[in-house]
Amino acid sequence: MSQIAPSLKNRTPLSERLDLIVSPIFAIALAIIGGVVWLYSDLDDTTIAILAPEKLQRQLVETITLGLASSLLVIAIAIPLGVLVTRKGFPRLKNFLVDTLGLAQALPAYGLIVIFFSFMGAGITTVILALATFSLLPVLRNTIVGLEQVDKSVIDAGRGMGYTTRQILMKIELPLSVEVIIAGIRTAIVINVGMSALAFLVGGGGLGETINSGLKLDRAPAILIGAVLVAILALLFDFVSALAQKHLKPKGL
Repeated sequence: MSQIAPSLKNRTPLSERLDLIVSPIFAIALAIIGGVVWLYSDLDDTTIAILAPEKLQRQLVETITLGLASSLLVIAIAIPLGVLVTRKGFPRLKNFLVDTLGLAQALPAYGLIVIFFSFMGAGITTVILALATFSLLPVLRNTIVGLEQVDKSVIDAGRGMGYTTRQILMKIELPLSVEVIIAGIRTAIVINVGMSALAFLVGGGGLGETINSGLKLDRAPAILIGAVLVAILALLFDFVSALAQKHLKPKGL
């Protein structure tokens, strides 16, 4: 047992370091691939027009806006809901929400965007709401799992110290479950940034415009560069989330 314990202690820091290294490495590798394609491919006038810097800059901003807005909306809805359904008296609501959102996530993102489009029309708001609905489940589920795995004896100790229900939630339950919750948020962010490439279908803009133009006009460099930029954004968002997960985790865990 004395030989096993040190290895278990060392495993968590190593996994954290890898978590912070892998995403930047992949992002840099993709950036190099995109740069090589841009610099060394024989780009015709049509491809150059598709990849015009002002277009890419606008699409990057739109993609970041879609990813951030939909992810913040998910956080604002899913975490309070997760807290609510883990309180006494709400087990049926918990099961209903998880089952319903599971069905929503089973739909293709394209189909969900089209459904929202049929009710709300074109625009960035339609895409944000569709993406938020699609990625709500990971955050809600992780919030529930994180809160339910908190040791009941720790909660009882808090009550014994005179903590109110709110203090127990804010000082014990949420801090001890924050790592699991952020893992769900990371999943949601990557989903939202990746799926934002479909925003162009309903007038939401984004880098999907470049990918779609490359597909329509049979310009492989444009397709590759558009896809690379989307992937890099998703990896960068994941890296920032990993930093948050590392620094928000209570010390000693």
